[in-house]
Amino acid sequence: MKTLILSTAIAALAAGAALAEGHGATVRMGTEGAYPPYNFINDAGEVDGFERELGDELCARAELTCEWVTNDWDSIIPNLVSGNYDTIIAGMSITDERKQVIDFTENYTQPDPSAFVAVAGNDVDLAGAVIAAQAATIQASYVAEMGATLLEFATPEESIAAVRNGEADAVLADKAFLAPVVEAEADLAFTGDDVLIGGGVGMGVRQSDTELRDKFTAAIQSMKADGSLNAMIAKWEIGEQF
Repeated sequence: MKTLILSTAIAALAAGAALAEGHGATVRMGTEGAYPPYNFINDAGEVDGFERELGDELCARAELTCEWVTNDWDSIIPNLVSGNYDTIIAGMSITDERKQVIDFTENYTQPDPSAFVAVAGNDVDLAGAVIAAQAATIQASYVAEMGATLLEFATPEESIAAVRNGEADAVLADKAFLAPVVEAEADLAFTGDDVLIGGGVGMGVRQSDTELRDKFTAAIQSMKADGSLNAMIAKWEIGEQF
């Protein structure tokens, strides 16, 4: 993920602590709204996708009233810490680096395979390639660590466009996100091996909000126990079930 300024998080601690005492009537669920099938904006202008359905069910099980808020990915963690919303539910993988700034619930997906996509028919040497990825993601960090040339973009759509226009040799993203794109566009194809990164996807909360974290974790555990989470994962074709 993109380096976060820890002093900014510390400065916002007072706001987070106040909210931790009690969220009042409504818990604000922050998402990106631009990463199908996890989250996207539908034709009615509403947040939709796997995480919308999941989040609504988790709020019901936790007996919380929730509302949805959208935020650009590159500032989604700082705006959580600053108190602009109370959770992140946005396809965010649990990593040690992110845990320095925020806390996470138990994971609600297994680590999802990430995959490379290139122009169909191109023989791409990934180790020496120019690879596009969305900024502040585990995929961007992985590309940097593998020694390839990293091109970062604000949105996942821009990272795919970089492959189409020849700016990048390949793009690395969650396979669940890339699969419908490859299926719809004959000029793009998977290349190389899938990679597993991160510790699965969880809800992000402020480090002071332990009560809220535990309520959502209990709801996630109840969905795992009764099979409803696996049914939802299968419906949205997110990845491996629990």
